[in-house]
Amino acid sequence: MDWTPGAFGELRALLGDDGVLDSEAARFAYEADALTLERGTPDVVVRPRSTDEVAALLRWAHANGVAVTARGAGTGLAGGATPHRGGMLLVTSRMDQVLALDPERRFAWVQPGLVNARLSELTAPHGLHFAPDPSSQPVSTIGGNVAANAGGPHCLKHGVTANHLLGLVVALYDGGVVTLGGEAPDSPEADLASVVAGSEGTLGVLCEICVRLVPRPEAVHTMSLDFAVVEDACRAVSAVIAAGIVPAAMELMDRRTMEVVEAWLHLGLPLDAAAVLLIEVDGPAVSLPAQVGRITAITREHGARGVRVASDAAERAALWRGRKSSFGAYGRTGRAFYLMDGTVPRSRLAEAVASVYALAEARGLSAGTLIHAGDGNLHPHILFDADDEAQRQVALEVSQEILRACIRLGGTISGEHGIGLEKIPMMSEVYAPADLETMGRLRRAFDPGGLMNPGKVWPGEAGAGAPPAHTRPPARPGGAEARHDQEGPWNRGSRT
Repeated sequence: MDWTPGAFGELRALLGDDGVLDSEAARFAYEADALTLERGTPDVVVRPRSTDEVAALLRWAHANGVAVTARGAGTGLAGGATPHRGGMLLVTSRMDQVLALDPERRFAWVQPGLVNARLSELTAPHGLHFAPDPSSQPVSTIGGNVAANAGGPHCLKHGVTANHLLGLVVALYDGGVVTLGGEAPDSPEADLASVVAGSEGTLGVLCEICVRLVPRPEAVHTMSLDFAVVEDACRAVSAVIAAGIVPAAMELMDRRTMEVVEAWLHLGLPLDAAAVLLIEVDGPAVSLPAQVGRITAITREHGARGVRVASDAAERAALWRGRKSSFGAYGRTGRAFYLMDGTVPRSRLAEAVASVYALAEARGLSAGTLIHAGDGNLHPHILFDADDEAQRQVALEVSQEILRACIRLGGTISGEHGIGLEKIPMMSEVYAPADLETMGRLRRAFDPGGLMNPGKVWPGEAGAGAPPAHTRPPARPGGAEARHDQEGPWNRGSRT
């Protein structure tokens, strides 16, 4: 594509001057998502406000052979929104409206740029909320949550984003617009909405999203339990589930994580403990004291030293603040870290945690660990000196070995962060060639030219599966910026 002033002029005719960013400084701001080791500068950043504008942009890109990468808030941790092949970066943050809300039928149609936490704020007066709660909830968008099929601490009981998805309006590679699913609890057609969920923008651009809303629980009890041995905390998690109790959340922080959080927030975390387990139960108020009692007894049998139950909403919020601030706390230490996202069966969690520490220590590095313990989703933080290129490379190698350990233990390479650029080289270690070919056929059915977020998720594309950018010299510098709103016709039917 020859990016002439005329080309930018055509895009401005579609969106207006404020919808197109083509200066070097503006594009630089969009060179990466939260995985900053992967970078690439878009040739242009476009910021539509409506489904019709997205469709017009995709028609233009298709006619000109331009690759399109969709981006929400840029909070992804796998490089899924990094425009590593340039082209058009389509930012949906100005598409941030609730288009329809039906409290009686418990659903809402929203645009993809609506921030996750904002939806629950808007539905709270109706006694409802949107259950998926990634740690980036105050800033990540619903579109990004769907694209990565995001989880969160409460997905143990309440499910991941796809479990709360009813329908999608999707703009396809050539600008055609289709509706997948809808407002009914169960649609009769092939469940293509679930196919698109988790596809990280490789099958189309999300324009309108129908989500399921659920009642806010009558009561919530939050417990903090500390352990002298991390592996004991992991075994306690399996024991609670084996007893037939399914808490809303079971989150584990190890000592190193507590240290960096405590240094920042001063919450009174037990720094003499090897791990803290945060367990939350919700539901009818009459049922919760008995659950808390059973969990206390079971966890004490597995080494819990102290058991603290939040006495009110403020104390509960403080416990969760420590957990949900951990990523930022690591960022404040001044040390670089590489954050992984592997998953193992709950019964192998203790082995997986031991492997994290052993693999890091064997290479002279240290690690801290956060775990969505209820579903075995580990988030090891491998710490290294950012100014030491050799140590950086060792950290990356250790991180890959941790994922291989997860595979050997019967798990996989991602629980919620997605594949993006980061993990595509490892897809062949999880799936057989026939599996990957089937995935590729699906990808080509939606996008024959491979221009929708190329080189992400699906191995076998030109350049896909090569070592990620952080293991080889960067092809070019990069960047851009983000926001979003909406306007334009509202239409729940298929459109072309």
